Amino acid sequence: MKKTITLLFFITLLYSCNNDDYTPIESNLDVDLKNLLINTSEGKGIPSFILPQSDDYQNIPQDPLNPITKEKVELGKLLLHETAFGNSPKIKEMKATYSCASCHHAAAGFSSGVRQGIGECGIGFGIHGDGRILNENVPIDSVDIQPLRTPTILNVAYQDVMLWNGQFGGTGTNAGTESQWEEIQENFLGFEGVEVQAIKGQKVHRLSIDEDFLQELGYKELFDRAFPSISKDQRYTKKNAGLAMAAYERTLLANQSPWQEWLKGNSDAMTTNEKKGAITFFGKGKCYECHTGPALNDKNFYAFGMGDFDNSQNALILSDVDMDKIKKGRGGFTNNEKDNYKFKTPTLYNIVDNPFYGHGGTFVSVKEVIEYKNKGIPQSTEVTKEKLAPQFGAIYLDDEEINNLTTFIEVSLRDTNLNRYTPKNLKSGNCFPNNDSQSQNDLDCN
Repeated sequence: MKKTITLLFFITLLYSCNNDDYTPIESNLDVDLKNLLINTSEGKGIPSFILPQSDDYQNIPQDPLNPITKEKVELGKLLLHETAFGNSPKIKEMKATYSCASCHHAAAGFSSGVRQGIGECGIGFGIHGDGRILNENVPIDSVDIQPLRTPTILNVAYQDVMLWNGQFGGTGTNAGTESQWEEIQENFLGFEGVEVQAIKGQKVHRLSIDEDFLQELGYKELFDRAFPSISKDQRYTKKNAGLAMAAYERTLLANQSPWQEWLKGNSDAMTTNEKKGAITFFGKGKCYECHTGPALNDKNFYAFGMGDFDNSQNALILSDVDMDKIKKGRGGFTNNEKDNYKFKTPTLYNIVDNPFYGHGGTFVSVKEVIEYKNKGIPQSTEVTKEKLAPQFGAIYLDDEEINNLTTFIEVSLRDTNLNRYTPKNLKSGNCFPNNDSQSQNDLDCN
């Protein structure tokens, strides 16, 4: 009889562990964290931190002038990764070897994977984009290399301006900056930053659409599906290519991360240390003062005195780059002295996928950034004390709190399934995100 009861007990236990109705048990940490979320979100609570599903277009923030549609997303996904789109290079041998995704690919959390993103005249990929290097056999003035660390396009739906200084975007945050748009005429189109960058970036990064691209590769039909209400003589344009890519970019959401799963009710999605880290994030660490909402960012700019690219012999600064302007961040764009050395708040999701941090890529680990902000000693000697954000320093986190906070950012905020956003193949059949011979070997394609 005892054996029968014991057997029934274990069968019941096994069934309950595999039952889809199993509900994780909430701990005191879960309760404390929920209370913090209510307090820091001004009563909005957990729903205000949840990212929508990527096909839930109605709940994804979008430009009213560029409503998201399935057809635009389909076209934009291909265009962003299409190396045949890179067909206006300075060096003819570089044609069709690079794409937007050369600096914004899933393996690096839709950033570049290296300190300086390289489009044209870059070679190789490595494993996570970390093996991309400069082709030393080309003239330096032909290189398309970035003077700041490439920002991610993950979660960009939750910002209305783009780039570290926010210069792309003709609405919202950039209202009142019209006098600074002379070199950014695209802002006058009235689109938000995601759309403006996707349009402007085609010229900057030597991407173009020609008849062969449309007809031979089959992109004409995709433009027809995405923009059926636009006359054919205006349909196959740089503007519409940008609008399609922007629609796609807005669907790039880290909504499968452990933090998002926890927010949706799975108390087991995070470990004890991750939960403690989240409590530090929304409590003593005061990270929420800049990093809040679904994307854990805001629309503001802050000065944290981080270093710039020109502080390192390992950085390549082209002769036509105005580093003094770039180092001033928002102030370099607005020409408002109060904005000097302020940079846009980045999303924190999947930042661990790119091993460089800060606008100048002067940090090589998440923990290093946390310790830097905790100590409050600026890297840059140009950023005076009165310019520094009040959130810099004076936090007084101990080692355990720093370690737990690091774990929360590195693990809980990492969506490990970003490959769901990449195409299976391109219309051209080319390798992506790069198509040079070394990248082909690294990516094991062609």
